[in-house]
Formats: sequence, structure tokens, C-alpha cells
Amino acid sequence: MARIEFIDQSLRDGQQSLWGMRMRAGHILPVADAIDTAGYRVVDLTGSSIFEVLVRFRQEDPWRGLDAIHAAFPHTTLRAGTRDNGVVGMGITPDSIIELWVQTLAKHGIGSLWIFDCLHNVDKMLQVAKIARDAGVKPSPQVNFSESPVHTDAHYASIMDRMAAGGVADTIIIGDEAGVLGPERARQWIRLMQEHAHGVPLEMHFHDKTAMAALNHRIGVEEGVTILHTAISSLANGPSMPSVEVAVDNMRRLGHEVTLDDSRLAEVSEHFAALTIEEGHHLGESVEYSMATIQQQFPGGMTGTLRNQLVSHGMADRLPAVLEEAIRVRAEMGYPIMATPFSQLVGIQALLNVVQGERYLTIPDENLMYLAGWYGDPPGEVDPELLDRASRTERGRQIFDSDPPQPSLAEIRAQYGGSLSDEELLLRYLIPGPDVDAMYAAAQPIEPIYPITGVQGLGWLSDVLRNGAGRAITASRGEVTVALRR
Repeated sequence: MARIEFIDQSLRDGQQSLWGMRMRAGHILPVADAIDTAGYRVVDLTGSSIFEVLVRFRQEDPWRGLDAIHAAFPHTTLRAGTRDNGVVGMGITPDSIIELWVQTLAKHGIGSLWIFDCLHNVDKMLQVAKIARDAGVKPSPQVNFSESPVHTDAHYASIMDRMAAGGVADTIIIGDEAGVLGPERARQWIRLMQEHAHGVPLEMHFHDKTAMAALNHRIGVEEGVTILHTAISSLANGPSMPSVEVAVDNMRRLGHEVTLDDSRLAEVSEHFAALTIEEGHHLGESVEYSMATIQQQFPGGMTGTLRNQLVSHGMADRLPAVLEEAIRVRAEMGYPIMATPFSQLVGIQALLNVVQGERYLTIPDENLMYLAGWYGDPPGEVDPELLDRASRTERGRQIFDSDPPQPSLAEIRAQYGGSLSDEELLLRYLIPGPDVDAMYAAAQPIEPIYPITGVQGLGWLSDVLRNGAGRAITASRGEVTVALRR
């Protein structure tokens, strides 16, 4: 029997899939000890997109939040993530900023780095992995699964061979963001990945969009993979990961040794469930097997984004047409894997094609960059007519005739001011200045945030609020009593 380890995804992918990345450091602090002492191999915590959302929509300094969380997790390795050629947004980030981003994460307590590139530019991924290793951070590059005519066994074997041969990966993540990996293909693909990893440990990062991830965990363990990505039940399932509660029980029932102490998991789940309800986010829930999901291959949040954009155009009824158009656009763009940033590139192009009534009337800059090869080589052949149309526009000619800008760090510092800290420089380079200014003006101390209701929260306050009439109000929870009199 195997020894099964767990990577927690509640605080990063779970909340990214279900909370829209709105989780603040204070939300985590009340249950930090319960998570920290559970025995996770790694707790995946943050990424550049989460930094952007915290600055723009929460007015919270993400560096201060990261420091507070790191201090509250003395026993656990924390992980952050990065694309190998981009940090915030869908575009291309200079190498100098990516290097500074990784080094600054290390300075703030990040000990593990998830590196992804859905075009699998292995040389670029290994370059970032070496930066991480040199900064004292263990790198974990990812191989993403996809269904398409070009994502064959030979294609994947070559990627894994080169990634393992780089000699720098601490582990390699095998991922299925779209949740489209069926059981038969899962066994074949995981076995292939294990054979070509040449002894580098693998992690399984499977989203549960088609209700197959927990079964694929079992298949992966049968094939020798022993590191599972899960989330606490209130932040699990659907677009998120399988729940840790079920995964632990499944592994024990199969006779495996589980390295996780699950005695306080209910406490963590109840805390986030109460916050989810109070803040109007989505609770994790089981889903049905769906062929449409498999064909479209969109990750969790993208469908909701497209729906919201159609609502803003008064065209909510056109979502099925956009999703079907996305299948066609993806094929014409050479079958990029439907995860960040390419799910967004394909999805927005499909939306424009439907809303404008003419296909490729508008091609966004990021799509022009993709077609020009700025992100790397597309997996398959791009439709010649699309390439011709893109390269003939004025903006297309500018992009096709140039390379991604690569300013040095010295040049960037000269632009933003040499006295800025690394932390502020990164925020100002990656996020619009007014948003950063507003964040610094409004940022509050990082304090624990408890739900008003719930087992661990201040549930007595809800009694007070519900009984607003009358001259006197008394509410109790356990040993705490509050009395208000006019």
C-alpha cells in the first residue's frame, strides 16, 4: 500500500474557482493553525492574479497579507504560481519582472513555485524553475492535459522527457484544469506521464467539472502517483478540486496510509462555508458528467465570465452559440489548451465573433500576439486564413513584425522611480497605478476576519440584528451575552 500526501488548494484554486479570488488574508488567519498542523505536503496560497484582485477590489496590500499568512503557518511550505512568460493579465511580461517576482515571493516566505505554460515551452519553464531554485524555492512545473488531434501520447511523452531531463524540478504537476480526463484515458495518460517522469515525483491536479476527478485520483494512485491536490469541502468540487474529506476517506478505504490529520478539517470547512454565504460566493457542489463540458474544455470561471459579458450586451441567450463557436475558434487557433491565458483568448474571440456578427472582425491584441508566436509555438497548425487576416491589419503588422519587449530591470526602475521597493515596483508595473494608489490609501491592518454567523463566528450578532424592534435586546452564544437598551 502507498503513502498518500496532500496538497491543499482551498486557499488558491478553490477560492479562485468559487470566490473569484476575493479571499483576503484575514479570512485565512482564524483557521491557519488548523490547516498548518494538518500535515499537508504544501499549501498552495497565491498567484499574481490574486494579487491583482486584492489590490483592485479589496484594497489590500498582498505583500503584507502574505507576510501575515506566512507567520501563521510555521510548519507548512507555502506555494505560489506563475506563468513562465506572464505575471498579471493575459499578455507577455518581461523576463526581468518574472525573475523579480519569483525572488520577491521567496523573500516573503514562499517555498514552492508552481510554473505553468499551456503551450509547454519547456525551455522557458525550466529557466523560471532555475530562478526559483536559486532563490531557495522548490519548483514544480506543470504538464496540462487536453483533448485534441495534436495532444497525442508522443506529444506528451516528449514534453515530460524534456521536463524531467532538466534536472531542476522538485516535482512535476500533471493537471486537468478543464476536468475532461475520462477514466480510460486517465489510466493511459497517467501511466505515460509516470513512465516518462524518470523518477521525478508527480502531483495530480484534477478539477472536478465532470465529476471524474476523485475516480482519477484512485486511478493515479494505482499507477504509482501519491500526491493529490484537494480542497476543503466548502471550497471543493465543480470547477474546483475534489474534496479532501472524501479523498482521505477513499484512500483509507483502499488501504493506503494517509499523511494528513483530518481531525480539524470540519472546523476549516465550516469557517469558509459561513464566509461564503455571508459574502455571496459559491459553495462547492457536486456536478454531473457533461459531454458539452468535455467538448468545450473551458476551465471553471470562464463560462461565468462569458455569461456576464453577454448579459452586459443584452444577449444572455447567446451563450450556447458562444460556447459552440469556441470549439471552432480553438481548432482554428491550433488547439491551445483551455487554461490561462488561452481559455480567455479563445473565449473572448468566440464572444466577439458572435456579438459582432462577423467572424474575426475584431482580433484582440493578445490573440495577435499568440498568432505571431509571442507566447511560443501553437500546438497545432493555425488556420492559414486566420493568420492572413490577422497579419494584414495595421495592428497585426506591428505585432507580427516585432518581438515581445524585454526591458531590463534598471530600465523599468528608471521609469517608475529608483526609490521604490521591489514589492511596490512589481505592483506598479503589473497593476494600473490608480488602483495601487487607492490600495495604499485605503489599506488596513491585516486582522482575522470571522463570519458573523457560524460555529466559530459571532453568531450572536445575527440575533441582535434580527431583533431590532423594541427597547431592549439580549442575545447569547455560549458564555457571551450582549444586552442593548435604549
